[in-house]
Amino acid sequence: MEKRISRKDLTEGAVWQKLLLFFLPIAAGTCIQQLYNAVDGVIVGRFVGTVALAAVGGSSAQIINLLIGFFVAITSGASVVIAQVYGANRMRDVQIAAGNAIAVFALLGVLLTAFGLAASPLMLRLLKTPVDTLEDSILYLRIYFLGVPFVLVLNMESNMLRAVGDSFSPFLYMVIGCVANIVLDTVFVVVFGWGIAGVAIATVAAQVLNMLLLTVKLLTTKESYRMSFQELKLKGVYLKNMLRLGIPAGLQSSMYAVSNMIIQVGVNSLGTVVVASWAMTSKTDGIFWAVSSALGAAITSFVGQNLGAGREDRVKLCVKQGMILSTIITVSLSGLIMLLGMPLLHILTEDQAVIETTYQIMTYFVPYYFTWVVIEVLSAVLRGSGDAGRPVIIIGLGICLLRVVWIVTLFVKVHTLFVLCLCYPVSWTVTSIVMYLYFRKGGWKTRGTMIVDR
Repeated sequence: MEKRISRKDLTEGAVWQKLLLFFLPIAAGTCIQQLYNAVDGVIVGRFVGTVALAAVGGSSAQIINLLIGFFVAITSGASVVIAQVYGANRMRDVQIAAGNAIAVFALLGVLLTAFGLAASPLMLRLLKTPVDTLEDSILYLRIYFLGVPFVLVLNMESNMLRAVGDSFSPFLYMVIGCVANIVLDTVFVVVFGWGIAGVAIATVAAQVLNMLLLTVKLLTTKESYRMSFQELKLKGVYLKNMLRLGIPAGLQSSMYAVSNMIIQVGVNSLGTVVVASWAMTSKTDGIFWAVSSALGAAITSFVGQNLGAGREDRVKLCVKQGMILSTIITVSLSGLIMLLGMPLLHILTEDQAVIETTYQIMTYFVPYYFTWVVIEVLSAVLRGSGDAGRPVIIIGLGICLLRVVWIVTLFVKVHTLFVLCLCYPVSWTVTSIVMYLYFRKGGWKTRGTMIVDR
């Protein structure tokens, strides 16, 4: 067995303590990201206008979630492989797996950039983007796509560090990137008056900075997982398993995005105020989704390392304690969001119609976030164990397909904002029940695949 120089060990110690300490930097980083999003909303809403806010957060955001979200989600497959190999104390193989993954995602990023630059106008028109936001949306998307290779690499590098137990470094560099983004937003939009272009350029520049910091960290660290240029290859013994686990995660992300794009068409049909309010909602309740996703990422890495080390007893404890932690977080954040939502909206925009509509949307969503707990925790455990396919089917049918059917049937007949929003809590509840039944049955224990052997 190879000697490990240093280890961010998740396989020993109190489960709740290890999980919490590992989770907190991830959560803090996502909160900082949401803070940036809120500041970005203030700058766009106040200095560029409501139309620009709709251009950045409407159909453009849905396209980014679909295309870029697919490939970012695939990086989770690589993180599971790296976590399990690291838990099994195969340090040389950690370097091989990480180098292969970074090379592949860099190439995919270049290809996606070329596609995005060419197809942005067509995709926006297919979503029936309001005419008054179309030109700004095309400009924003094209500039954003220039940064896609850096986005994919920085996500892969962040996931690699978390897989080996280092959740602090990605947090630190995310903070630096967000601060840089806010400063550049202010300079490009407020001082230079570049409008939508300034917002997009600031975002890309911050992503490049974040990626460079992560790369330097991985190249210069004295830990046993130090990255080597010699391992940056487009083939490797672990790529098959990375893709086997990552592609279902990508498909899940895409199913979410496709269903949300169809919902966005419904949102667009309700007018520019609703489009802007829909985008604004993500800047007020986005903190919950960020923290929830952070907990899911922590659980996935925790489960991966412990299964790699043969500690199934700790995985069982992680399920119970993760569920408790997630419930506490969800209830607390839901109450906080509803309490502070209206004051925050008055800071983000001066448009009273947008403020009132956004808060109305929040009342349809936020009180029901507790139904998401089961989905987040159990799907994270399943990902960490290597059971990738069936959870995606459950989520695809229970959330994505149900929402699409809802929009093309019930919403068409009852064309109101309330009916549009109602598909979310209904789909969360249905999927939670099915996910719990699948997990309780226990078949995932035999379907999950250990990655520690080549």
